[in-house]
Amino acid sequence: MKAIPINMDDYVLSGGGANGESYDHRDDPSVMLKLYFPGKIQQPLDEMLLARKVYDLGIPTPEPGEYVVTPDGRYGIRFHRILGKKSYARAVADNPEKIQQYAEEFARCCTELHRIHVDTNEFENVKERYYRLLEENPFFTPVQKDRIGRFIADAPDTDTAIHGDLQFGNVIFVGDQRYFIDLGDFCYGYKLFDTGMVYLCCCLSKEEFIQEAFHMPKPTAIKFWQCFAHAYFGADRTIRDIEEEIRPYAGLKTLIVERDTKCPMPELREGLSSLL
Repeated sequence: MKAIPINMDDYVLSGGGANGESYDHRDDPSVMLKLYFPGKIQQPLDEMLLARKVYDLGIPTPEPGEYVVTPDGRYGIRFHRILGKKSYARAVADNPEKIQQYAEEFARCCTELHRIHVDTNEFENVKERYYRLLEENPFFTPVQKDRIGRFIADAPDTDTAIHGDLQFGNVIFVGDQRYFIDLGDFCYGYKLFDTGMVYLCCCLSKEEFIQEAFHMPKPTAIKFWQCFAHAYFGADRTIRDIEEEIRPYAGLKTLIVERDTKCPMPELREGLSSLL
């Protein structure tokens, strides 16, 4: 697919992330641009095609537009912008007194997503993704890799949707409408591969990261997780029981973070302690 040239004079920077930056259109508030860092060409194209398939499934997500390129060779995707939106992370940071309400709403969104069955010929299996990440990781020993691999293999097999980067900054809302965003890692498989990310972001991550990424102190993020856990898994289960089950799945996200940072992440590896 050929990228459409765009003029960056039409856009204003609105945010940044691990892979690039986001921009708003100066004259059309319904248009936003996700622009990848220099050198990333295939990744934005793959994300755009994946975003289109996810959108066509009926999963609530901003409609993807065109694959674009800037004059200096940066590639990206134009999306339909959800006006007036707020993420659940920002909502909790701004109104911590509503943390129970927001956690329950977020849990309902996740529950609905994890009930959607997908065509397994169209999307990647989460297990295959983690096998690949495990093989490529240079920081685990062969013995550790074998133990992690056996855990992945023993996890249940399902054909249901997985966001791939499920944290409370990646679900937005305006009024009574909810949308998933940043679906570049969308795949299918067992739901705990997904909800482990919620635990990792709220409980295993360092205070500094939580403050920078989610604009709140770590105790607030932990409280959000606890409210979410009761809403998602059921109030009849204890937090301790839920966390014992979810920790290894959260720890698997270490493979993604270490791939991106190119260094070991001891605080995240704590989730894998029962395996290693």
